[in-house]
Amino acid sequence: MIVASGDARIDNRKIRDTFGGKAKMLDAETVMELTSHPVGGVCPFGLATNLPVYCDESLHAYDEVLPAAGSSNSAVRLSPKRLAELVNAEWMDVCKLPESVE
Repeated sequence: MIVASGDARIDNRKIRDTFGGKAKMLDAETVMELTSHPVGGVCPFGLATNLPVYCDESLHAYDEVLPAAGSSNSAVRLSPKRLAELVNAEWMDVCKLPESVE
């Protein structure tokens, strides 16, 4: 599971270089099986299976982040550092930020 800033997008080349393969979006049923959270509320807490969690460097741009908290209408506010600590995440750089608009 990759946790990234909401405005960041997966960089396919970085994913390939880091994990040795392509990223794949999962269907809603598989997401529910693996995480116990519905699409729209997926968070790195309370997972149904022992998934590795990776925090993308894009989160460092913020003092606080608000990851979903298990439902589409809930979130939790905490620092990126604390988020990574709580879920035993590994930090990595696998996203690209959107180009600035002038």
